[in-house]
Amino acid sequence: MKYVLGILAVLVLCQNFTEIARAESMKTSIETATFAGGCFWGMEKLFGEMDGVVSTRVGYTGGRVSDPTYEMVCTGKTGHAESIEITFDPSKITYAKLLETFFSTHDPTTPNQQGNDIGTQYRSAIFYYDSIQERLAQQTIERPAKSKVFKGRIVTEVKPAAEFYPAEEYHQKYLKKNPNGTCVIHTQSRQIAEVLKGLN
Repeated sequence: MKYVLGILAVLVLCQNFTEIARAESMKTSIETATFAGGCFWGMEKLFGEMDGVVSTRVGYTGGRVSDPTYEMVCTGKTGHAESIEITFDPSKITYAKLLETFFSTHDPTTPNQQGNDIGTQYRSAIFYYDSIQERLAQQTIERPAKSKVFKGRIVTEVKPAAEFYPAEEYHQKYLKKNPNGTCVIHTQSRQIAEVLKGLN
């Protein structure tokens, strides 16, 4: 009887270890990217439709004030940027691909501005989570700069990820909830994809 109980105990332990390993594997297979590039409604719709993106949420980061509201951020006095936080599966989409999309769909040469949206909250910025993301972000800026794909100087900030404050609920998936809403995406040259090819 003791022998049987011992075997059962071992089996239970093995099952627990397997479940823990599976949970750990799932945790490590998901990564986060945070970008700022103008109106966050359009950015969320764009990235949210990409294969490999698990979830998105819009919010504010990079500023000096805790728990900022949309009205506070709009003053330009909090230092926050309208941002998108992207949770993605790197086995399906790479961080480099996200960066390529980011630089292909906004203008990184206009300081604190995207089209008619003007203010520090509309600046171009990449908030990295580790040294690999930092390196790829820097390379993604250097390559187009050297090849002169953009007419102006790239002014995109590259900074460590800071506290991300989710925007109010009515901003989340805004264009999905309001199909007639507007938020301009500034599509750039197709050469960017070629310039950034092989980035890893």
